[in-house]
Amino acid sequence: MWYVPLPPALGRFNARVTNTLTRPLARLVPGFGVVVHRGRRTGREYRTPVNVFHREGALIIPLTYGADAQWVRNVLGAGGCEVESRGRRHRYCAPAVVLDESRHLVPPGVRQALGVLNVEQFLVLEPCGPR
Repeated sequence: MWYVPLPPALGRFNARVTNTLTRPLARLVPGFGVVVHRGRRTGREYRTPVNVFHREGALIIPLTYGADAQWVRNVLGAGGCEVESRGRRHRYCAPAVVLDESRHLVPPGVRQALGVLNVEQFLVLEPCGPR
């Protein structure tokens, strides 16, 4: 079953307030990153702080607001994005939304936290070749 784990109103608050405060640090702190993507209609560049995890060469992003979040739709529509993490910027392609009810795509401690939030959807991104 696919659903939005957290209420949309909380997502709007986070987009305006929390993301503005965390964006500068998210690109530097391990376990976090900033997804750099373009609006599907506007073409405007957006920067969305997220949790990021590496697994078997892929980048895993828990979708705490579900696959219908605008940034996710932008990444899917563009076929990829750039992610700033640990002070570096990398290009990722082949985005796919994956249902993982057991949350085995993320480390054990994170599984429990995401379980409390009922997060079962993840964005999986593969690294692209050189620009």
